[in-house]
Amino acid sequence: MPRKKRSSPVLEKTEEKVIGFKSINSNLDFGDSISLNHLTQLTGQLRNQIDQYNMMLTALDSAKAEIETLEKTIRETSERLVNGVAFKYGKDSREYEMTGGVRKSDVYDGLRLRIRKAIITRLKSTADLKATSTQTA
Repeated sequence: MPRKKRSSPVLEKTEEKVIGFKSINSNLDFGDSISLNHLTQLTGQLRNQIDQYNMMLTALDSAKAEIETLEKTIRETSERLVNGVAFKYGKDSREYEMTGGVRKSDVYDGLRLRIRKAIITRLKSTADLKATSTQTA
């Protein structure tokens, strides 16, 4: 989703006021840099800054899209390599496990045994803690 481009309500109101000032006197000047020309220069600077800011946002959006495209390509390539290793060496091989796959022998009814063992260990340690606390009490 592209970032929202910046606008300036101050700039818009000032540009409307400049039209009114010009209708009074196109060379309005009260000295001490309080003049219509100075105000026009400041609004021009603000307009340029906003334009530069919005161009940077566009560049950031473009860079983000490129990163996301590369990430997707890397995910797909990695997945294909893992599938290739599974095809060549089998899903129960050490080579498949080395690529991040879970060996077929480590899976039980769709659950990874490693996760299952972790649950059993937690249950066992909880039971041991309860047993210890009841013995000391």
